[in-house]
Amino acid sequence: MNKKITVIRGDGIGPEIVNEAIKVLDKTAEKFGHSFEYTDILMGGCSIDAYGVPLTDEAIATAKAADAVLLGAIGGNTSTSPWYKLAPELRPEAGLLKIRKELGLFANLRPAVLYDELKFACPLRDDIIGEGFDMMIMRELTGGLYFGERKTETVNGLETAVDTLSYNENEIRRIARRGFDIAMKRKKKVTSVDKANVLDSSRLWRKVVNEVSKDYPEVELEHMLVDNCAMQLVRDPKQFDVILTENMFGDILSDEAAMVTGSLGMLASASLNDTKFGLYEPSHGSAPDIAGQNKANPLATILSASMMLRFSFDMDKEADAIDNAVKQVLNEGYRTGDIMSEGMTLVGCKEMGDLVAGRI
Repeated sequence: MNKKITVIRGDGIGPEIVNEAIKVLDKTAEKFGHSFEYTDILMGGCSIDAYGVPLTDEAIATAKAADAVLLGAIGGNTSTSPWYKLAPELRPEAGLLKIRKELGLFANLRPAVLYDELKFACPLRDDIIGEGFDMMIMRELTGGLYFGERKTETVNGLETAVDTLSYNENEIRRIARRGFDIAMKRKKKVTSVDKANVLDSSRLWRKVVNEVSKDYPEVELEHMLVDNCAMQLVRDPKQFDVILTENMFGDILSDEAAMVTGSLGMLASASLNDTKFGLYEPSHGSAPDIAGQNKANPLATILSASMMLRFSFDMDKEADAIDNAVKQVLNEGYRTGDIMSEGMTLVGCKEMGDLVAGRI
């Protein structure tokens, strides 16, 4: 099978970590009889330097013509980089918002996995961690407070700000279906998170999720209020499989789940539209302080590439091969600096990519 992948290496450590992900993808393609065709585009600071904007229309057209997009990282040091002296719509991160909108990427997937080999990094007690945990945060990405109408005005002599939280049933239904579809590939449990005891939008959310669940009789559905979910993530993270929620709740809960794993350098992510198309990227930033030093951890990007195979290309066996290779390398004691511990073997970014590719 041949697939076209648009590659955005980006800024900082982006080019380094993407190189290693492509190395692993090529090894996987060789083993399983596939071919991947890569086309590079610029986005972020490198695009500003080249074209004066964080993302060009030509780059968007190239991305739309592909089967998926693989992204490294964008941006720089917000206090020293000249990119952050520009107007907000011209800064590196504006390119990310633009590509999400142009590609219709409404479903954000952020897995939070605690590997046995990295339990030392988890801030929770051993009796809470148990045998580890593996959950998927499914966040609606294009609605809610972040995209609703907003205004700031003077009312009765007081400066007043208003943000509108709005969802319609179709927006909820499409993210719910994607959440249940993902659950079918996992442990078949969905925890839908809302604030239905207070918010009308959450009451509609719960109603529509219940309707969608009827089409997935194999999947267990539970509802949980967002404040309780925040508590349960640190009380018993093992209980979760797929957490399905709206934009702002998902933004907060996914960062909490990331902290519980203790290793941001291990966390992949995906943003999907209503087809199989998706944009895949690590959850961490561009780390400009270590760029070009062979110190970056490429595993989150490699695991993002695995998600691309699984969710955009339906290559589950191939994705399993990458996931298992990462676990094997960790089990053998190899670590980049960010996850290093006593008794382990320190390796650089390129070496880690070689190790994972060698175990496909």
